[in-house]
Amino acid sequence: MNFLITGGAGFLGINLIRYLVNKGHAVSSLDIAEFDYTDMKDKIKIYKGDIRDEKLVSEIMPGTDIFIHTAAALPLYPEKEIFSTDIDGTRILLSEAYKNKVARFVHISSTAVYGIPDHHPLYEDDKLDGVGPYGKAKILAEEVCLEYRKKGMCVPIIRPKSFIGPERLGVFALFYDWAKDGHGFPMIGKGDNRYQLLDVEDLCDATYLCCTLDEKIVNDTFNIGAKDFTTMKEDYQAVLDEAGFGKKIVGLPEKPIIFTLKFLEALKLSPLYKWVYETASKDSFVSIEKAEKILGFKPKYSNKNALVRNYKWYLENLDQFKNQTGISHRVPWKQGILKLAKIFF
Repeated sequence: MNFLITGGAGFLGINLIRYLVNKGHAVSSLDIAEFDYTDMKDKIKIYKGDIRDEKLVSEIMPGTDIFIHTAAALPLYPEKEIFSTDIDGTRILLSEAYKNKVARFVHISSTAVYGIPDHHPLYEDDKLDGVGPYGKAKILAEEVCLEYRKKGMCVPIIRPKSFIGPERLGVFALFYDWAKDGHGFPMIGKGDNRYQLLDVEDLCDATYLCCTLDEKIVNDTFNIGAKDFTTMKEDYQAVLDEAGFGKKIVGLPEKPIIFTLKFLEALKLSPLYKWVYETASKDSFVSIEKAEKILGFKPKYSNKNALVRNYKWYLENLDQFKNQTGISHRVPWKQGILKLAKIFF
């Protein structure tokens, strides 16, 4: 089949591209960022451009069998950019896919659509209440998807938990940097909350199931996450144990730390934003029963497995990005004043 992927130069995008190429499919990538993966450059079609560029989208859509939409403006982007990219961009893509009779449009959403809920696990029919521009934009983008379902399109919506694995940096690079240098790591609260993660390989499996199973089955919305996870303190301790310095996860009082991080964010001295520091000490997990039952989804990696696998990739590829910082998942986030806190752990 011919696949077109938005966000192909991003963390999820490149993992999906490798996954699909390995299965023998023809793949094209559309991303505003430069596609700089040498192992895939000669194996796919690369389009550099914005998903909001209607002319470009209309030119490259013909001949597409399956469209996978992973592109999004992430929470560190300006609010206007988030809404424009995540909502208007999604509408442009769906409109062109509809005109070109694309068989399926798989939309990668987020469990951020649930906001900060009052119960767990979360189910697909639970109330949606996005926190901040990103969470709200993801909800509105899903509404656009539902409009096109009503028009007869097959539009599977996937809501993944925070996913990690090869190529994932972002906020996780901060943790891995402290681990490799022999430091412990602070955690907001006691760390006895359960915070489900997801390995990107398992997310690729779930996405492929939505691309290949009967459309009557997949034209729905699915939570995707790890099946095996414990407390945050236990799961993240696995990385410090792998680092081998005998360091520990250190719990810190929740309210004063959140107040401090909010203050530092306002001064632009910390990369951590509201969604990160206000949910890090809370339970956060979804039910994957629907995906297991309907799609036959079987995650291979636990939280611990996924974190350690990502950490090993980080160590093996450190030379490629050690002097880079940015606001995407592909590069480490600038630690700001948090780098000074490292000496206390």
